[in-house]
Amino acid sequence: MESLPEAVLIQILASIPAVELVLVCRLVCCQWKNLVDGAALWILKSQQEGFTGAEPKEEAENWQTFYFLSKRKRNLIKNPCEDLEHWGEVENGGDGWKIEDLPGDFGKEFPSDGVHKYFVTSYEWCRKSQVIDLRAEGYWEELMDTTQPKIVVKDWYAGRSDAGCLYQLQVKLLSEHEDVLAEYQSDTVAIPQDNAADWTELSHTFSDYGPGARFVRFEHRGQDTLFWKGWYGVRVTNSSVTVEP
Repeated sequence: MESLPEAVLIQILASIPAVELVLVCRLVCCQWKNLVDGAALWILKSQQEGFTGAEPKEEAENWQTFYFLSKRKRNLIKNPCEDLEHWGEVENGGDGWKIEDLPGDFGKEFPSDGVHKYFVTSYEWCRKSQVIDLRAEGYWEELMDTTQPKIVVKDWYAGRSDAGCLYQLQVKLLSEHEDVLAEYQSDTVAIPQDNAADWTELSHTFSDYGPGARFVRFEHRGQDTLFWKGWYGVRVTNSSVTVEP
């Protein structure tokens, strides 16, 4: 292998699973260690798996970290629009939460494919939350403490066109002992009666939040403003929390 040009060796190493590169190949010799620790190998693996283009536009400080974060990137919210499994601290004000098929009465279709249901609230505050364990999801302590990758939170909400409603989102980054390290709380959004029933995305990005983040607590809530019996409150769907490269 020592006689191979470096570019050829990088091509060979790029075919090996990333974990084996770090845990096994890196220990073979100084040349392999330097290649595994360098950028060229991880840029190539990122290109091969579609995480970056032929001419990378990203300015990654560490391409190995960029690769691992890209590989793990997914929605960490479980059941973002199907049912209440995995949702905790469920508060069922009024007639409680209900799951309905899109577009629903006096509603509109979701603006992208793949979303077919939504949660709808009632005439008193309905609330639900999820706590995401970052270590259990594969984001190790050193990564969260030193790199502090961006954590992007998104939620979609809409009202019925014939009813007014309220909506609020609150997200916290928590330590091992559930101390609050960073927090985002939206204003209470008031949707008037006779609205367009359009779906609106609310997004927030956590960055430079300091060491110690181990959990993400996601909570949203809503109700209608007319106090009609049934399910005339805000509708929410396609909630997401992602750790970005």
